[in-house]
Amino acid sequence: MAFLIRLAITAIALWITTLIVPGVKVTGRTATDTALTLLVVALIFGVVNAVLKPVIKVLGCVFYLLTLGLFALVVNALLFLLTDWIARGLHLPFHVDGFWSAFWGAIVVAVVSWVISIVVPDRREFR
Repeated sequence: MAFLIRLAITAIALWITTLIVPGVKVTGRTATDTALTLLVVALIFGVVNAVLKPVIKVLGCVFYLLTLGLFALVVNALLFLLTDWIARGLHLPFHVDGFWSAFWGAIVVAVVSWVISIVVPDRREFR
């Protein structure tokens, strides 16, 4: 159940990102098509972050230290672009128009996900 809630939070964050960031678009024909696309893209984004981000952190730890963590913003943007590339490969109507759109899109997704996660309590807090 926690996985589905996390997936929904990420999908909502992606939807808000499409409203705020000009270069991030979902071009579904219907509202249902758009919602399903956002859920699948949220799943792709979650898998990309879960698999690649820890590896990149280990391999690029020097860059994280030298830039005082600002390198993480570039990594997040590149992972967002990778999500776009995978979504295009699956013929999903999700598009990111370049690095800067991915940069700002990744920041908006992170902030919105964090805010929603504060509002929606984690199940582990009740144990």
